[in-house]
Amino acid sequence: MSADAELIELAKQARDKAYCPYSGYSVGSALRCADGTVYTGCNVENASLGLTICAERTALVKMVSEGCHRVVAIAVATKDGVAPCGACLQFIVEFCSDPKLVDVWVANEKGEVGEYTIADLLPHGFDKSSLD
Repeated sequence: MSADAELIELAKQARDKAYCPYSGYSVGSALRCADGTVYTGCNVENASLGLTICAERTALVKMVSEGCHRVVAIAVATKDGVAPCGACLQFIVEFCSDPKLVDVWVANEKGEVGEYTIADLLPHGFDKSSLD
């Protein structure tokens, strides 16, 4: 896996749009769906903190609302390169054909990029097969 420069740059640009007046921690995300279309998202906080939505889920909801249901790669840009939270990872798993094949790049402000797969970050995700 080699880092996807386009997705990382778009995630950084999305990070600049974050609405985070409570935490001050902005996050941007960009994902590529199976048809090659790219969707971006940023975190959107709310005074009722439980209603906050993460950047990754924003991008995924945009993807689904446009008719795509398969993510193949995702980039996240944060201040310090933190990986997606557990809720976001579980949400991403819902739209993976195989979590071992979905690349995740996490960029920090220094330009360093961590490279993972969804399976690396959530090795035992709950998916449709769990309901069989």
